[in-house]
Amino acid sequence: MEDEARSESSNYTSEDEGTEDYRRGGYHAVRVGDTFKQGTYVVQSKLGWGHFSTVWLAWDTVHSIYVALKVQKSAQHYTEAAMDEIKILKQIADGDPNDTQCVVKLLDHFKHSGPNGHHVCMVFEFLGDNLLTLIKYADYRGMPLSMVKEICKYVLTGLNYLHENLSIIHTDLKPENILLLSTIDPGKDPRKSNATPCIPTIKKPESPLKTPAASNGDLTRSQKKKIRRKAKRAAAATADCEDVAISASDGTQEKESLSLKTDGDCESGNLVGQAHRKGSRGTRKKMAMEVDLRCKLVDFGNACWTYKQFTSDIQTRQYRCPEVLLGSKYSTSADLWSFACICFELATGDVLFDPHSGENYGRDEIALGGRYSRDFFNRYGDLRHIHRLRFWPLNKVLMEKYEFSERDANEMADFLKPILDFVPEKRPKAAQLLLHSWLDPGPRIQQPSSLDDSAVSDKEKRQQDEREAMEVGLGNIAIDASSSNKLKDEDQSSCSKPNKAAIASPR
Repeated sequence: MEDEARSESSNYTSEDEGTEDYRRGGYHAVRVGDTFKQGTYVVQSKLGWGHFSTVWLAWDTVHSIYVALKVQKSAQHYTEAAMDEIKILKQIADGDPNDTQCVVKLLDHFKHSGPNGHHVCMVFEFLGDNLLTLIKYADYRGMPLSMVKEICKYVLTGLNYLHENLSIIHTDLKPENILLLSTIDPGKDPRKSNATPCIPTIKKPESPLKTPAASNGDLTRSQKKKIRRKAKRAAAATADCEDVAISASDGTQEKESLSLKTDGDCESGNLVGQAHRKGSRGTRKKMAMEVDLRCKLVDFGNACWTYKQFTSDIQTRQYRCPEVLLGSKYSTSADLWSFACICFELATGDVLFDPHSGENYGRDEIALGGRYSRDFFNRYGDLRHIHRLRFWPLNKVLMEKYEFSERDANEMADFLKPILDFVPEKRPKAAQLLLHSWLDPGPRIQQPSSLDDSAVSDKEKRQQDEREAMEVGLGNIAIDASSSNKLKDEDQSSCSKPNKAAIASPR
């Protein structure tokens, strides 16, 4: 069910969730100016939506801050999923009182009753744009490596905390689930706006007009028209209020504007900022290059513990590791595979793995052992359906396709290849990666060794040769160079997000 939900969410192309799921067991109908938890939170605008919930910018009237309010669907299985998520989020918050571990903070949670049922609500700190938006602002051409490395440090800090301190696996790490602390465009950040939050005022009921027609409990025709006009104006103002966007902490779709009220009357039609107009390509890229790169991991709706897992179907397809594809056991190393894919995407603007279906194979065709391995391999260990694979080493991809210098390509490939090891247990941990020379960690602590440098080098070379031999036999990290340009054109026309790289994409 989770895999279906992710698939649906990733395929949404509209800017809203539609009306079909606004029914019993589904979404709660939220409007700008609505209050939650006895008036503690006042809805300002819509941030986004996902398969499980909608997410709203809200004003915390107690602490006078903006927060992200997540309102879950009300069906029982959504409620149970939300309660599991809250357990994980509380554990995360309790273990990081100083807020240094680069993971989103749950501030509050409660239940809200509505016509569609009882909805679990979660309140998070308000964050900025996600990394996919950053990639878009850079025009899908990749970020400078210095920026990529800085982002990687924050992501690895969060993963190290989750994995080593809490035994938590995120299971759905992707650019949409990593949020910057601020918006790329400062003008879209409500925290930096001078606008007064929309707080509904309680108005005293007007005294009924004492006219002959009203004295017996009836309204005149003109009075009824006046009431209808007021209702239409209020509805129009609310609709204007809802034309909003920043990024959401739910892996959601985005719009291009943020509109807030200039005063506390939600029925006034005055807006600040107006609709955000896309700046020139150069202006947008300049903002991307100047943004504060501090970021946090978000969306723990599919997270689990190493010792308590809820499903074998995890991860979004482009960031899914081999052991999950084949139904083998997975652990924290699954998140590291996804991290490597994100690192490549930040540096190049393209996804690392872009699976495509063929006439006689699906998008999940890849090599390794697991409960699904017979679907993919014959008894000789050869792929059943894919017979032509052309190999393109990662460092060569970076140089030939993305025009990296030889030094930059080799250094980045050396960083990524161990994380993309087919054997999960061989992948380095987040803590080890934080000490990798590619991330420029500064002075390194020298570990004692009984082997001299040449012996270590020879051993590493033998291991690398063995790994490459296995990869050739099993089809690991394959790139069909002849079809990469074709795939690029197809993806741009058929996907909501360009998927240009053709790594492990046999045709």
